Parts: sequence; structure tokens; C-alpha cells
Amino acid sequence: MLFNSLDFLIFFPLVTVLYFLLPHRVRWVWLLVASYYFYMCWNPQYALLMALSTLITYLSGLLIQRANQVDDQKRRQRLRKLWVALSFGSNLAILFCFKYWDFFWNNLEAVLALGGIALHKPVFDVILPVGISFYTFQALSYTMDVYRGEVEAERNPFRYALFVSFFPQLVAGPIERSKNLLHQVHEHHTFDAQQARSGLLLMLWGLFQKMVVADRVATVVDTVFNQYTAMPAWAIVLAVFLFAFQIYCDFGGYSNIAIGAAQVMGFRLMENFRQPYLSQSCGEFWRRWHISLSTWFRDYLYIPLGGNRKGKARKYFNNLVTFLASGLWHGASWNYVVWGGLNGLYQVIGEMLRPARQRLCSALHIRQTSLPWQGVRVVLTFVLIDFAWLFFRAPSFSTALDIIGVALTGGAAVGPEFSLGLAAPELKVMALSLAALMAVDGLNAAHIQVRDYLLRLPLLVRWVCYLVSIYLILIFGIYGPGFSESQFIYFQF
Repeated sequence: MLFNSLDFLIFFPLVTVLYFLLPHRVRWVWLLVASYYFYMCWNPQYALLMALSTLITYLSGLLIQRANQVDDQKRRQRLRKLWVALSFGSNLAILFCFKYWDFFWNNLEAVLALGGIALHKPVFDVILPVGISFYTFQALSYTMDVYRGEVEAERNPFRYALFVSFFPQLVAGPIERSKNLLHQVHEHHTFDAQQARSGLLLMLWGLFQKMVVADRVATVVDTVFNQYTAMPAWAIVLAVFLFAFQIYCDFGGYSNIAIGAAQVMGFRLMENFRQPYLSQSCGEFWRRWHISLSTWFRDYLYIPLGGNRKGKARKYFNNLVTFLASGLWHGASWNYVVWGGLNGLYQVIGEMLRPARQRLCSALHIRQTSLPWQGVRVVLTFVLIDFAWLFFRAPSFSTALDIIGVALTGGAAVGPEFSLGLAAPELKVMALSLAALMAVDGLNAAHIQVRDYLLRLPLLVRWVCYLVSIYLILIFGIYGPGFSESQFIYFQF
């Protein structure tokens, strides 16, 4: 069940209305049932896998808390580490089997073949469960939060199951933390009309991002990437440029719909995107992009590795390891690893060149707080991030290199049959929708919150804006065959 589907248009209001009509003591039960139904709409049997991950982390939390009461300090710490290790080991083993099995064996076969050793991969033919990387990381963060004493272990297994499976953010985030979401499943939520309007408006903006911007841009991107050998260099550069906005609006749109849907029901989810393409450095970009995942890796990998506390060399190493892991989290393919590695290198090189950059600015009398200089930094950051997106979008690492080669050699000549996949009127709609996206991001970055402004308008004007927005999404939204919905990119992770 996709957010941009007719099914969800029926499901969400039904769940929300019944949630507020039911007595408080059973509301969370209704949400748990609705969340599991939502997940089972993809593949019912994989709900058992999510339940298994939930059970493992639930028990580990209780066992860690029980270990905290052991008097002997060495035994206490040994037990705490044992339960954390078992929780992480078992959950990551499940994730490995379903997501990385083929990648591991294919690469092992290739390495052994260099030495003349033949290896036959064990058959493990499964479909990747939707959202497995997201709910696994959310459940593991609970284990670590209990271990660190940041939250108390949840006693009720079913309330904890709701924390793991809460349907708005279940399959593609934000990856929530127990200290933010878990206590909310205990709260008494009353219907707040202002919060509901704000949430619905955010959902509407998310649908605009997905259906009007991302899915329209995807037509151009897919056309060029699928036929890159027949494309001129400028078309390849354009497609890579546009993919940056496709993935931003696709994933950012999902996050906004998820956050908005939760807000309608009285839940507060963490912000996941904050105008990332206005960043002035690659480090700043990753503080604005997929914030829930970036902070997860920061808190549960980068800092435990030592963070920036053990000298510059160790800091750079920790940074690279974290970004390589982030790349592998996104997909079991070398192009994702390279994408992660590039983003890590950008930050390491940026840190190393900072003194030289500051000396250059001083010598040229460039005021680093000036608007033109900030604009230059935004453009340069976008170019670096966008180049890395090429490896993310390409189906393989070798294909990415081929695409770069075609672009550098000028590409193919433009013939009479050349097409970007969209007619001229559609290209105009795409340009206007991108301009609207940039305008809203620019206003929000300038602390002019468009959503808050709309909510303060007179009732009649506000409703005209709502209806016009819905009309534009329905008219200019991109639909699949038979007006079917198109899937979100991050569902594959």
C-alpha cells in the first residue's frame, strides 16, 4: 500500500477516525493492528520476520535492564555486552541473509575464481522484504538506547511492537529513536484541529514532491540512463542533475507524508530533510539529508569508533568507515559502496583543505560570510554531491564508469528521433514544478515557513489554496499504467 495510492486514501482516514473514536486504553492496539495490516499488504509472510526482529530486541532490552541490577561490576558489564551483541548479531544476520547474501557469495566466487577455485553459491532465493533496513535499524537503536541508559526497557511487548511497526514511517523512515517515539505510544492523544491541518498540508506537499516533481523528472532520468550510449553529453549531464531532485522529492516527499500523517494522529516524528541542496559543504549536506539515518550512523557507529576524539587520522578513518557502511546500507552493490566512499572522501578532503581554503580567502580578501561566496559554496557542494549521485543511480559500478566515459567523449549526435521522454508541455511543467520546489525551500531556509503562513490565512483563502493544490496534483501528477501509483525509490532499501 503506497502513500500515493487510492488504497491509502481510504486506509488513512479510516484508521485516524477510528483511532480518535476508540477509548484511549485500546487506541494503541488499533494502531498496532493497522500497522501490521499496512505492512502485510506487500507480503504477509514477511510480517513474521518483522515480528521476530521485534521479539529479539524486546527481550534484549529486558535482559540488559535486568543485567543492570547485578551487583558484580565485571559480570554486569559482561552480561550487558552479551545481550547487545546477541541483539545486533541476530538482527544483522537476518538482514545479511535477505539483503546481502547474493552480493557476498558473488564476490567470494569472483575472488576465488582468480585462484582457480570454483565455488557454487548456496541457493537462497528470496525477495527483499520491504523496509527491512529501516525497521531493523530502528529496533537496534532501541537496544543501544537501553544499554546506554537513555530509555527504560519497555515492559509491554505489544506497545514495543507498535514502536517498531508504526505504519507512517515503517517502510522508509524516518528511522525513529525510542527516546522520541516509544513514550508517545503511551500518551493520550486528543484531536487537535490545528495540528491536523498542519499535518495534512505537509502530506499535500509530500504528494506534490512525489507525483508532480519526482515522477515527472524520473521520466527524463530513466530515458537517458536507459539509452545513455545514444545520448549527447549534455543530456547525460542534465539527467544526473535532475536525478538529484528526483531522489530528493521522492524520498523527501515520502518523509513529509509520513511526518504529516503521524502529526494528524498526534505523533511527532523527527525531521528527515532540511533544504539539503542549500548546503555550503558536504558535511552540512549530511546534516540536512536523511537526517534520521545520518544521526543513526553518527550515534551508533561513528562515535563508538572514536569519533573525532582520537586525532585527525583516526577521525578521517572513522568518517570513511561510516560512509562506506552507509553506502552498503543503501544497497548490496559496489556502486552504492563507491557512492558512500565518495561522500566520505569529500568530507575528509574538505577538512584537510580547510586551512588552505581560509588562507586563500584571506589573500583574495574574500569575506566568507558574503552572499556571493556562500552562493559559490552552495553550487560547488551541489556539483560534488550530484556527481556522487551518478553512482547511486547507475545499475552497476561498471555502468557508471561507462556513462562517465560517454559524457567525457561528447556522447552521440542528436538525431531526428532524439527524445528526453517528455513532450515540450511536460518539460515546461517540470521546470515550473522545480522552480516551485526551490522557491519553497528557499523561503523555508530564510525562516519564512510557507506552511505556517498558509495556516494563518483567512479560512476562505486557505480553502481556496487547499483545493487549488489538490487540483494541481491531480491534474499534473504522473501516474502509471491505468492511473496506478508509482513506487518510492527508497522502498528497495
